[in-house]
Amino acid sequence: MEYPEVTEADVTTLIDAAVAEVLSIAAGWLGWDGRPVVFDGNAWTPHKSLRRVADHLIDHLAEIECRLAGIEPLADHWHGRAVTTHADVARFTESDLDEATSRLTRLAVAYRARLRGLAPDVLDLRPDAATWTVREVVHHVSEVTYYARAMATG
Repeated sequence: MEYPEVTEADVTTLIDAAVAEVLSIAAGWLGWDGRPVVFDGNAWTPHKSLRRVADHLIDHLAEIECRLAGIEPLADHWHGRAVTTHADVARFTESDLDEATSRLTRLAVAYRARLRGLAPDVLDLRPDAATWTVREVVHHVSEVTYYARAMATG
């Protein structure tokens, strides 16, 4: 089993920093020419990149919430980056950036609120050899910048 790399960084700040980076990159997508960027075997558009960021944040926040509540997290059945929807190829406007900013910053606050005050033994509890710790999950999620960087390669 491969576990995500972790650092000594405060887990309550990791998602805020990742979201700030994503939104900074996304600001450069205004006036996008409508041509998807091909990167790492997938087509990328502004909407697809931001959809993947939001989906990833939601998926793992739900995982953390379920684990802390003592219930089995639901498996996700999203198609992920392998699918580009019709909505993904829509124009990317100032309103879209504003909506993404509201959505992603609220998700980052939800992570901060949930993680604040969790004891190290809770953050580092490994329920079994196949399950990441909450700290590892948060470090993994902080890599959502990948989706924005994928679009920015074009």
